[in-house]
Amino acid sequence: MKILISNDDGIHSAGLWVLANHLRTVGSVTIVAPDREQSATGTSLTLRHPLRVSKVASQLEGVECWATEGLPGDAVILGLEHVLEKPVDLVVSGINNGPNVGDDVLISGTVGAVLQAYLRNVPAIAVSTFNIESTNHETPARLAAIIAKDIADGKLSGDIFLNINTPDIPLDNIKGIRLCHLAHKTHIDTVKEGHDGRREFYWLVRRKLDLEAADGTDIKAIERDCISVTELHVDLFRTAPISNLETLCQEWFKKLESPK
Repeated sequence: MKILISNDDGIHSAGLWVLANHLRTVGSVTIVAPDREQSATGTSLTLRHPLRVSKVASQLEGVECWATEGLPGDAVILGLEHVLEKPVDLVVSGINNGPNVGDDVLISGTVGAVLQAYLRNVPAIAVSTFNIESTNHETPARLAAIIAKDIADGKLSGDIFLNINTPDIPLDNIKGIRLCHLAHKTHIDTVKEGHDGRREFYWLVRRKLDLEAADGTDIKAIERDCISVTELHVDLFRTAPISNLETLCQEWFKKLESPK
């Protein structure tokens, strides 16, 4: 199995390397990621100036690593169309620090990266933890490897675009994996004003939601200490899931709970 990994936090992100370490147990892993942090860039692409790609030293034996100029979507396109020889069996983006849930998937660089894989008919998974300062990357990385193995074994359709968010708590405290739909809410809806001595300026600020999320949504799953799995599409709010995805979520949690 040939796996491409990218992200929006940049090539030096800790979560990226934990993810790569687990996925290399399933297949051949190559990293192609932005050379710097590129959060909240959504589905943007670089079309008006050239991009450079540089091979960089890898932290893991057997994992080749490339840093790209540009945005997360650029990195995945460069990985699929230039760095790697086709076919690629899976593209995974993450592990992102901070939630990518609800309406915020539309501005997420983590999700925007793997959208480029999905549009090219490559299975795509975005993985995030709910705390922007999280160091708890083992659980989402293990889950990504479990799902990758099911794709390799043909247990999961190749036409997938999954968005996964894990609560930032120990695995023993996680209560399950829930198949969800997107909450119709955004964390980025607060504007703070300031003044630099010459003129006013404004910050768009991420805040904690103060409204209760609806049952069945990704945000509600996290509030209940569960991992959320949301199947995305180009029509992001389509609700009909892959037929066996609910059953697979239960199987994935059993494998997470079992000893390594």
